[in-house]
Amino acid sequence: MSQPNASQFNQLPLLDILSQNLTDAVYLIDPLSSNILWVNKAGYESLQMREEEVLNHSVLSLQKDVVGPLQWQSIANVIRENKKFTFNGRHLRKDGTELPVEVNTSTFTHDDQEYFLSIARDISSRRALEAETQGREEQIWLAINACTDGLWDWEISSGVVYFSPQLKRMLGYGPEEMPPIVDTWKNNVHPDDVPMVLQSLEEHIEGKRERYEAVYRMRNRNGHFIWVHDLGCVSLRGPEGEAARVTGMVKDITDYKQQEFKLLELAAYDELTKLRNRRECTRIFDQQLEIAHEQQQPLSLCLFDFDLFKTINDRFGHLAGDLVLKETAALLSKELDAGDYLFRWGGEEFALICTNTAQDEAFKIAEALRVKLNNFVLKHKDHSITITGSFGISSYPKHGLTQSALFLAADSALYQAKSAGRNCVKITTKR
Repeated sequence: MSQPNASQFNQLPLLDILSQNLTDAVYLIDPLSSNILWVNKAGYESLQMREEEVLNHSVLSLQKDVVGPLQWQSIANVIRENKKFTFNGRHLRKDGTELPVEVNTSTFTHDDQEYFLSIARDISSRRALEAETQGREEQIWLAINACTDGLWDWEISSGVVYFSPQLKRMLGYGPEEMPPIVDTWKNNVHPDDVPMVLQSLEEHIEGKRERYEAVYRMRNRNGHFIWVHDLGCVSLRGPEGEAARVTGMVKDITDYKQQEFKLLELAAYDELTKLRNRRECTRIFDQQLEIAHEQQQPLSLCLFDFDLFKTINDRFGHLAGDLVLKETAALLSKELDAGDYLFRWGGEEFALICTNTAQDEAFKIAEALRVKLNNFVLKHKDHSITITGSFGISSYPKHGLTQSALFLAADSALYQAKSAGRNCVKITTKR
């Protein structure tokens, strides 16, 4: 079967007549490629384009609220199943402005070829008229509805939930989709976030919280999770003062969360070596100490630094010193297991936490790192740079029960290694 294209349709007299007289935009679409095969005059003029600028271009480039081929195929399947589909969205004009539209799409077959016929109606005037005819409270609701990413209204006794068109659009659904029941929302919340979200909602309904508020992940139509900020409160109470309705609004904060994660990552990692930094070391060490205590497991700490590192900076320059730190950090990280945590403690000093590891096993790990370091040769310009390290070990619970005690013990062992001539591993003698 040949691939359909726009040239098959631009010579049909009936379509020419429709093109000149219909006020709604009409698009004939290839379901597989999402390409526009024919468009009437109202269609391309509403986009501030010429006919040739629209034909054979994907509808995805014109529709702001349908993102990517996966979402298009999902919508295409719904159209096939229901024979029609209504979608409230926004078309992008050539100048970058948005045109609010209600799109009704149906499917048909001609000469054994499947097609979608979409009729897009400009609803900007309708929205303006609705705003004029609504009462003040309804105007406020309409304004909030337009400004937020989604609204919901839950009638507790019946279990019916109203999902606003904006909320459905945010998740990639049409206005006639998403059954108006609690499970529709609950089943789209990330499983790991469900207990926290439900607890916050229940505590508000029970009067333990002034309002319901939660930040969580929600599944969209594509199966991907977006981050949302959900805020609501009891909007109606029954004769006994019990909560009867809960109303709230949802905002898509995915971009904000991604930026937050980047900032947290920057704050947790050393920029030069890409290892976790000193602050992360103290945080993770506390966590692992608690686990070791609860599960009665050993835990070892190793502090080490590079011997006579200052001479490298003095002889080859600070850029060479930075390169040594960067390359050795990458080298040693590859030698560690998943239960080991390597940190840049400061300068040329590093900290290694070995979970569920007693002192003898920690000694073997440190010795392997020492040998790896001792055999490493870094080429810098015309120079070969070698480096050695001194290692000091302490273990929980033998050498201490707290983070500070174990660091003091490991630091003492590191001093012993330095005193013993450097380039060796020592276990603390402190008890």
